[in-house]
Amino acid sequence: MRTLRKSLHLSSTLVRSSTSQILFSSCSSSISSSDSLDSQEPIPESSPKPAISNQFPETDDPECANTQIPISQHHQNPAFFSQSDVLDVLMSLKHEPLSALDYLKMAEKQPGFTGGVDCYCVLIHILAGHKVQRKVVNQWTSNHQCPNAGIVVDCLISTVDRFGFDFDSRVFNYLLNGFVLAQKIQDAMVCLSLMIEKNVDLWVSYVNILLNALVKKNMVMEVRELYDKMSSRGLFGDSVTVLFVMRACLKDGRGREAEQWFRRARDRGVQLDAGVYSCAIEAVIEKPDSNGAYELLMEMRKKGWVPSGDTFTKVIVACVKKGNLSGAFMLKDEMISCGRSMNLDTAMDFMKGCCVSGDVDCALNFFTRVMESQLSVDKGTYSVLIGECCKKGNIEKASELCDQMIGMGIKPSVHVVNLLIKGFLNAQQWGKAYEKFDMAVEYGVANVVLCNLVLSWLCAKGQVDEAQQLWNKMVKAGIRPTVASYNLLIRYYCSKGNVAAADSMYMEMMDNGVKPNDVTFANLMEGYFKKSEVEKALNLLQEMVNQRIARKDHAYNTVICGLCKCGRTAEAREMLENFTAEEGFTPSSFTYNSIIHGYIKEGALGLALSAYHQMKEKGISSNVVTFTILIDGFCKSNNIDLALKIRNAVMSKGIKLDVTAYGALIDGFCKRRDMESACILFAQLLETGLFPNQFIYNSMISGYRNLNNMEAALRLHREMIELGIPCDLETYTTLIDGLLGEGKLLTASDIYAKMLSEQIKPDVITYTVLVKGFCGKGQLEKANGFLKEMDEKGLTPNSVIYNALITGHVEVGNFPEASRLHEEMLKRGLASVQVKIPWRLHLLKASNPAIFYKGPQVLIGVISLATSSKLGDPESNGHIDRIMSVFNAAEQGMPPPPFDKQNPKDTPKPNSEA
Repeated sequence: MRTLRKSLHLSSTLVRSSTSQILFSSCSSSISSSDSLDSQEPIPESSPKPAISNQFPETDDPECANTQIPISQHHQNPAFFSQSDVLDVLMSLKHEPLSALDYLKMAEKQPGFTGGVDCYCVLIHILAGHKVQRKVVNQWTSNHQCPNAGIVVDCLISTVDRFGFDFDSRVFNYLLNGFVLAQKIQDAMVCLSLMIEKNVDLWVSYVNILLNALVKKNMVMEVRELYDKMSSRGLFGDSVTVLFVMRACLKDGRGREAEQWFRRARDRGVQLDAGVYSCAIEAVIEKPDSNGAYELLMEMRKKGWVPSGDTFTKVIVACVKKGNLSGAFMLKDEMISCGRSMNLDTAMDFMKGCCVSGDVDCALNFFTRVMESQLSVDKGTYSVLIGECCKKGNIEKASELCDQMIGMGIKPSVHVVNLLIKGFLNAQQWGKAYEKFDMAVEYGVANVVLCNLVLSWLCAKGQVDEAQQLWNKMVKAGIRPTVASYNLLIRYYCSKGNVAAADSMYMEMMDNGVKPNDVTFANLMEGYFKKSEVEKALNLLQEMVNQRIARKDHAYNTVICGLCKCGRTAEAREMLENFTAEEGFTPSSFTYNSIIHGYIKEGALGLALSAYHQMKEKGISSNVVTFTILIDGFCKSNNIDLALKIRNAVMSKGIKLDVTAYGALIDGFCKRRDMESACILFAQLLETGLFPNQFIYNSMISGYRNLNNMEAALRLHREMIELGIPCDLETYTTLIDGLLGEGKLLTASDIYAKMLSEQIKPDVITYTVLVKGFCGKGQLEKANGFLKEMDEKGLTPNSVIYNALITGHVEVGNFPEASRLHEEMLKRGLASVQVKIPWRLHLLKASNPAIFYKGPQVLIGVISLATSSKLGDPESNGHIDRIMSVFNAAEQGMPPPPFDKQNPKDTPKPNSEA
């Protein structure tokens, strides 16, 4: 509308330019468009003679066509072809329209002709009612020198009053249509707008032509503005007009506005047809309003119209998406009863709608009806249904549909086979997944991408035997493994510590001409580092250079992390400097986290803080993993107060700690038997929205066990079960140990039975706890039973188990069995420990001294060395303050305080007591 307003403003200033040289001959090239509009000078004789204009059609009347207008000597004078003279002659020929037309054609050829736009407007009025009028208007508007619509409309209106013409709306409607035909859409819009303002009767057909042209040009906003102007004057047009406006609204994403125009036109009594109703249904569905769409469709049926199949389908799908399946089925039946056949697209839309609403069973039932109706179903239909069945976990039905599809001669796609294989793998039905892979091979749709997906899944599940079977099948089928295929198996073998198998895959890869990449070498290096074969891992780094394989960040980080895990953190840090300086490696937080963690594992807290400070100097952001490593390291080194200070410093920065950091702190307090502080941290963890894991519960249970509070420990065990947190061997061993210590043998036996029922296998530590516990309570038969279990499972008893059994048998006077166990222990290479002999054994020795001269002294007790840090003493607090100063310096970007570099373990040494 901005263009429209601009043109209207222009017209008000130019309309009365009576000397305008927009001549009739402008239809030809006789008068230059560059001539001044207000020039009244005659055209120089040197100018080319104007050509006869062919812009006006010749008359259809033969008599008039041959009539020559006499031109007097007076009129041959250029001075007599001024605008006023031409207007006088035209008005004298007012009742002879064709003569007026011929005169103006002749006049425009004269050099002195200066007729303006008034002459042409007068001629058009004279031609009113004649069949050539529309052609004249069309030819005038198509000329590029025709004035803009604002000037022409104003001139046409003014000449009516000035020259006494009857006001004829046909002139303006012809003008509107002429601008549209000439593709002068902006002029047409101005013309229509002025016609509305001047209350000119509109010809709806011409208005519709303009609106249609605007819609085709995506000028939807202009359509809406023009129609809004029309409706404000009570002009709504006809059904076609409303349809064009609604389409414009829909094209502009204004479904609600389209619906409003529909309802307004209907309420004003405009006779709307089926096309408008269909468009209204589309608008209502866009809202979305399936009920409204349903009502409009039923209204169409009441009017006796039969909606198109597309309209039926849209409403059906809308109902399905809204969950109105009963309404959808009713419409489907109505559609068929109207003679609209349900095509495959409609059926597909219906079934997709059911699937989207989550009602796969409804889609399957409808699919059965489709099959019964003999409708040809394609691969796409089956793919949709199979995919939805797989999503819902109904893999058996999906497989059945696939078999049905094959039975119809439709070849399954890679996508379908992929869905089925994944579904069976998730259901742990490897055999059926393997069958589907065979099917993919049979139909020639199996490819390496499909194989890699399955290999990845199997490796992630640890099913290496099945992965190897698939590999063999893949090779047999002629599918050539890619580097990604080899990397999957190499990574799996390395993660399990089977470097030999990984190395074998690497050699096979090289033999088959598959070039390894940086991921291949990173996986192999990681495997060697896990086996502590550092030199082999570092040799691979050089091998990458030999094979001209670019060493990327993943490879560098693997080397640094591997060295740190192998206790060679100083070497890792030196290599980091080399990688950075010589090879352009940019370390990340992961790189420095590995080094910090390595130093902490080696007990070098000072160097760990030094690495942290360097990390900050390089502008590498520390993350929650960094702080968790520091907190965990300080807790394990019995510097829990320092760990708490770091936690508080981190939290003051708005960084939220993760569950691992809380776990380290809780474990530290539990080891100090400070369960009150541990419980406070446990509550804080829950308040932050985190969930305690297995490690935290095990730490808490162990802490309560150490305080002989088995009631609290068992409560935590029940809580784990309720929350679905799996209990592991450590959980059950701790509970059994605590219960046996309190003499609750029956409860301990129940816990042990529950552990076995969960397929958790006891280890030597568990059996040690059981044997010691039952021997201590005189249950030697039960203890001997555990010893037999160990033999059956191939576990070797330790000296603690033997000494507990020997002591138990000595206590009850069964010296032969004690002696036998002692000899068995020695044969296994287990040595006895010299301990203080209890008073009971002194009595036995006095009564039967031969027992004590058969061999080394019998171990009858266990000495445990318990260490605990006394962080409250001044010396320890001094160390904490010094380490904390290094941490704070790094946070503030300041250089760290000096520390003893000759002593990498320049950290607080906690006091310990035996």
